[in-house]
Amino acid sequence: MLAARYYGKEDVRIVNDIQRPKCGAGQVKVEPAFVGICGTDLHEFMGGPNFSPTSPHPITKEAIPITIGHEFSGTIKELGSGLEHSGLKIGQRLAVQPTIYCAQCGACSVGAENACLNGGFIGLSGGGGGISEEVVVPAEACLPLPDNVGLDIGALVEPLAVAWHAVDASPIAEIKEPKCVVFGGGPIGLAVVQVLRARGAKLIICVEVAKRRQEFASEFGADHVLDPTKHDVVSTALELCGGMHPPDLAFDCAGVPQSLETACKVIRSRGTVVNVAIWEHAISFNPNWLVFREANYKAVLGYQRKDFKGVIEALGEGKIKPAKMITSRIQMDKLVDDGYWALIKEKDKHVKILVDVKAGVSDPASIVKST
Repeated sequence: MLAARYYGKEDVRIVNDIQRPKCGAGQVKVEPAFVGICGTDLHEFMGGPNFSPTSPHPITKEAIPITIGHEFSGTIKELGSGLEHSGLKIGQRLAVQPTIYCAQCGACSVGAENACLNGGFIGLSGGGGGISEEVVVPAEACLPLPDNVGLDIGALVEPLAVAWHAVDASPIAEIKEPKCVVFGGGPIGLAVVQVLRARGAKLIICVEVAKRRQEFASEFGADHVLDPTKHDVVSTALELCGGMHPPDLAFDCAGVPQSLETACKVIRSRGTVVNVAIWEHAISFNPNWLVFREANYKAVLGYQRKDFKGVIEALGEGKIKPAKMITSRIQMDKLVDDGYWALIKEKDKHVKILVDVKAGVSDPASIVKST
C-alpha cells in the first residue's frame, strides 16, 4: 500500500510496497482521510531522528524507517474481535488519539499515561501512521466524530486537544471572568486562543511578532494582539485588564527565553503560567519572577482521552470553529515540497497544512520502493 515513510534527516519517501496491516483483537483498521503536519514532524525532518526510534521502540518494537502522520482522521474499515459492544461501526468517521503508552510504568499508574516513560505516538514511534492507505490502532484510540464535523476538521482534533489539555490544567474553572495572555501565534497558540474562547475567557491577549500570525490570532478570537517588539507587554496587558489587576493566566506556546520571562511577569499575584511549549535547549530562569508574585508554574504535556472528548463535543456544539486553521491541502506525493518545506520556509503564511490521503498522488513516477 501507499505510505509516507521517515528514514532520517531530510529523508521522507512515498513508497508503494508496504504490507497492509492486519486487524487483531481489540483493534480497528482505519482508512485515513486527512493528516495534519505539525512542528514535531518538521523537527524530525530537519534535525532528526530525535523522537522517532533508531532502535526498536519498547512498545511498537519498530525503528526507522517508520510510517508517519499522527494528526489524523479517517473511517473505520474493519473491526477486530471483541468489539461487538464497543459502539464502533464499519464506516464510522473518527479522529484518532495517537498516544502510545505501556500502562505499567509509574506515570501510567497515576493516570498520567500522556507522560508514559515508555510512550510515544502512532505515526512518530512506529505502529503505522496516518499518511498511509490503512492503519491499525487500538479501539480506545478511536473517537467518533459528530455528523456535523467533517473529516478535514477531524484532523484538527489532535492539536486542539493539546490546547484543551493545557487550558483544562489551569485554574480557569475557578476564576470569575478569566483574563488570559497567550504567547505565540503558531498552530498551538492559535488553538489555545480558540479553546479559551470556548471555555469562557473574558479577555484574551495574544503576543506574536509575525504580521500574518497576528491576523490569524484576531480571526480566531483574540481580543487584542500585541507585537512584543513594539509594546511593553507587561504594562500594556495591565492597562487592557483595567489598570489594577493583571491577567490571571498566561500560556507560553512560544518556547523562547523572553516569552517565559514575560509570561511570569505579566500575571497577577497568585496567577498561573502554563508551559505548553517543548524546549529544545536549557535556558536561564530566575525563580523570583514567580516568587515575588507567589505565582504558580504549571507544565503540561500532550493530551489525554478526556481532552479529545472535550474538543469533539465543543466542535459538535459549534463552540470551536477551526476551519480557517487549514491553510493548504496537498496530495501525498507533495508532502515534502508543498508540506514540510512550505511550513519551514513560509511558516508565517500557514497554520495547518493537511495531507489529503484519499486524493492519492499526482505523480506516480514519484513513488519509490522502500529499502
